[in-house]
Amino acid sequence: MSEIPAKATESEDPSDRARAEAAGYIDVPAEDSLSVGDAMWQSSPPGSIYDYIKVASFSIGPDGLVDQWSLRAEQLFGISTEHAVGMDPIEAFVDPELHEHGQRKMAEILDGREWTGVVPFKVPESAEGEPGKEGLAEVYVMPTRTEEGERAAVCIVVDVRILRRIETDLAASQSIFGQSPFGFLLIDPDLRVRRANQQIANTFGGTPDDHRGRGVHDYLQSPEAERITATLRRVLETGNSITDMQVTGLVPGSDERRHWSINLYRVHSGSGRPIGIAWLGTDVTERRAAAREAASARRNLALLNEAGARIGNSLDLETTARELLDVVVPGFCDLATVDLYQGLLAGDETPPGRADGSAELRRVAFASAVSDAPFVGGGAPVSVGAVHHYPFNSPCADALRTARPQYVPAEEGGLVQSTLAVPMVAHDTVVGLAQFARTKGSELFGDRDRDLAVELAARAAVCIDNARLYRREHERALILQRSLLPPGDPEASGLDIACRYLPGNAATEVGGDWFDVIELPGHRTALVVGDVMGRGLRAAVAMGELRTAVRTLALLDLEPAEVLSALDEIARGLGTPGGVQQATRAARRPREADLSEVYLATCIYAVYDSVTRRCTFANAGHLPPVLVEPGEAALMLDVPPGMPLGVGGEPFEEVEVELPEGALLALYTDGLVESRDHPLDEGLQAFVGALTDPATRDPSADDRPHARTALNADTHRDLEDVCDHVLSTLDTHHGEDDIALLMARVQGLPEDSVGDWTLPREPRSVGRAREYARARLQSWDLEPLVDTAELLVSELVTNALRYGEGEIRLRLLLDRTLVCEVWDAGLVQPRRRRARDTDEGGRGLQLVGLLSAAWGSRRTPRGKTVWFELPLPDGENGMVDPAEALLSLF
Repeated sequence: MSEIPAKATESEDPSDRARAEAAGYIDVPAEDSLSVGDAMWQSSPPGSIYDYIKVASFSIGPDGLVDQWSLRAEQLFGISTEHAVGMDPIEAFVDPELHEHGQRKMAEILDGREWTGVVPFKVPESAEGEPGKEGLAEVYVMPTRTEEGERAAVCIVVDVRILRRIETDLAASQSIFGQSPFGFLLIDPDLRVRRANQQIANTFGGTPDDHRGRGVHDYLQSPEAERITATLRRVLETGNSITDMQVTGLVPGSDERRHWSINLYRVHSGSGRPIGIAWLGTDVTERRAAAREAASARRNLALLNEAGARIGNSLDLETTARELLDVVVPGFCDLATVDLYQGLLAGDETPPGRADGSAELRRVAFASAVSDAPFVGGGAPVSVGAVHHYPFNSPCADALRTARPQYVPAEEGGLVQSTLAVPMVAHDTVVGLAQFARTKGSELFGDRDRDLAVELAARAAVCIDNARLYRREHERALILQRSLLPPGDPEASGLDIACRYLPGNAATEVGGDWFDVIELPGHRTALVVGDVMGRGLRAAVAMGELRTAVRTLALLDLEPAEVLSALDEIARGLGTPGGVQQATRAARRPREADLSEVYLATCIYAVYDSVTRRCTFANAGHLPPVLVEPGEAALMLDVPPGMPLGVGGEPFEEVEVELPEGALLALYTDGLVESRDHPLDEGLQAFVGALTDPATRDPSADDRPHARTALNADTHRDLEDVCDHVLSTLDTHHGEDDIALLMARVQGLPEDSVGDWTLPREPRSVGRAREYARARLQSWDLEPLVDTAELLVSELVTNALRYGEGEIRLRLLLDRTLVCEVWDAGLVQPRRRRARDTDEGGRGLQLVGLLSAAWGSRRTPRGKTVWFELPLPDGENGMVDPAEALLSLF
């Protein structure tokens, strides 16, 4: 409290004391009432109003001059006691225009009258000449008496600016506290509510006064109340404020959990003493719900993005199903399964079961984020790979039937509390069912979760349907490819065969490269390797037509050059609707080339005779064959390349090569030796090198070129291993072109398996031919074939004598079958016809056709050859009785 000058005496007005006592400025003991003279001035407690209002005082003597000047007066007016004492306050502080009025008031005051008013003042200039400050003061003048009984006065002065500031602050404080839309609490050091605003009352009920004295536990439940209490104590002790603290609780009359964001800070008095804590809170329940919705939307978007990136990377049905579960577990659910229709997995075009949802399904994937969790779905557990079906009235069957998601009721006492059964729909077709489950402790599935599950299942269903279509097309491509290539392991007389085919297009697995092994009469074999320019199904279709044409031409037993010439005509007609003739006419007319209708192909055609071990080659623009003779380095045969098929206009040349026993012949396509990174010359050199075995290399011959030992039977390496070795050595994974590789090891017929005789053109030759045949078959232990062979040999030799020319040659060949050939110089080919019942002859060739497995004729450089083939007796194939065959002719 501001001090009163000691020289002044108290007012005799008893009301002064009453006011002093009421204000607490005078401490009156309870047991002893003190008189006015015994009263003692007390220092104001910390936090008093006087910490904010600086009250100054001074006294005026009987002469109207200042005789006492307090320290607060020095602070307020800026004049020291030495200068103030003895000054006329009217002359010193009041404006000259108000001096007269001031003097009258001073006279009234010295006459014993109290006075209160607002007085403008101006401080005199300082000794240094600085102008004095101006102000407005509220003055309370109280008449007093000196010790001598003369009248005097005590003046109490308050700076009006400070009062106005306090009034403004109080109004602002009241406005903020009372009108704030936020909940406001003032909590005392005992953690009791000292004051609450209307927003708190609106939230928790009652009036603001009803909340006085309440504690934290009156608003919140444990353990939230204990957490807040500890936080309040910490703020009170440390003074560190708390911002955006999240609090959860209930409000009266509602079971809905509310969320608040509160700010706590310690409140101090004017002297800096802590007097409590301010609690400012706002309801953020809706904001948290919106934040959860936004977080859920972000999570769902992230899941969809992840699903787009991870699902469908494989064209495998089971892998795609597992990719779906990898996305949803554990980000979306705790357990998940995928069931696909068994018919779909088996390759059916339209999976059955949508009508009633009870068709068989196979569980293809399961994932769990919970250890030892059971498989979801009602009934007995279903393991991955098991085939099952859902009962007709089950939610899962209903989802399959209606193509709409269904909620599956949770089993009482089970781990799972929420399950969604979502049909997997692709292109309006249900392909399976996905189930997503959440265990206890997780949030139940809502509408947003259901929509997300439908979207995820739909994306996976489209990928699964694409995988199904790919599997179907892949299987069709494999069927097409297998139909265009030799079935199984090709077999040939006098040859050991190994082959490989690698498609360049992994999507279709078919292309324009092909190889073929065709058995010809007389234990001869045609080896064919070709390459249609282009890739994919278009090239495969053209290749299939050419391959069929090759096999047809081979059955005519034409020479290799003739086969390629006919094949060239066929290739030129592939792109023209009218065929070869239309293509020829169109070629004469000038027109713009349509490359989409041009079919070009390369082909090498070789005919190997196992008796003579001679091989005749004809080449149509293909890469040269490679020959590896025993003990020698691999070399490329000099076969004239010729023009590709489809170009036309150029004849094809033939080259005949004798192949030594054990030699290795390799035919191939350019995909094996040429790629974007490896030019043709480099690839051919690498291929030749791969066919030469370095393991048995002669060290003494290192300095000689091509002095490496070839791969042959002596190296104990199987021909299949040679193929694998070549493919693993060369760059065969470039994917730019198909690769076809055909390898044959020469194994000629032994001399004792060949019978060859020349017969003169005389009737006795028929009987001699039968004797030769009987003797040779008996030496080969083929007694069951003697009678049939004698009869058929007799027929062919007789026809040669009757219709042929020149010498007659009889040859018997024994390998996997028995072949008999009759040669003569005549050019007229035998023609089979049906004899009439009255004809005496004309049934010889019919008899040959009935008793033999096959028969035919072919042209030779010096005439023709008529042949027939008999299967060897092995106990399984029954022999045809010649007598019954003869009777069947009549």
